Amino acid sequence: MGSWRLDDDGALLVDLGDALRAAEVPAEFLMAARGALAWRTVEEDLALAELTFDSACDAEPAGLTRSGAATRTLSFDSGTACVEIEVTSGGIVGQVSPASPGRVTMDTAHGTREEVAVDPGGYFTLSGPPSDPVRLHVRTPACTLVTSWICLA
Repeated sequence: MGSWRLDDDGALLVDLGDALRAAEVPAEFLMAARGALAWRTVEEDLALAELTFDSACDAEPAGLTRSGAATRTLSFDSGTACVEIEVTSGGIVGQVSPASPGRVTMDTAHGTREEVAVDPGGYFTLSGPPSDPVRLHVRTPACTLVTSWICLA
């Protein structure tokens, strides 16, 4: 690094850029930084809504189904709120309880796939399920929760 004057911002920026390009960050610093970033969603993780019912696990023997439609019902509970959804090849309908208007976001490992409104009765509709695992992020004045990851297709 060269010498610079206190009033020469350009030279200071050049020196800082050189220092950053030359620096090697130790692996333990990178690991600590990644750990710190994981805490940015700690509130969501604390409000995790666990799967409490999945009709796919409670399936009746072949030929004894209640209806001809291939509908899967799932319930997620966080202790203070719950989300129930019905999944068909045509789409997903759900209800948040306690009922309140808000937003539901369907996330995949690649990011947000879809975001929709929740009506005052707590109901929402999403498009057909993706083949990748998803989680739902619910935000209403009454609750904020995130479901556990699950494959719906």
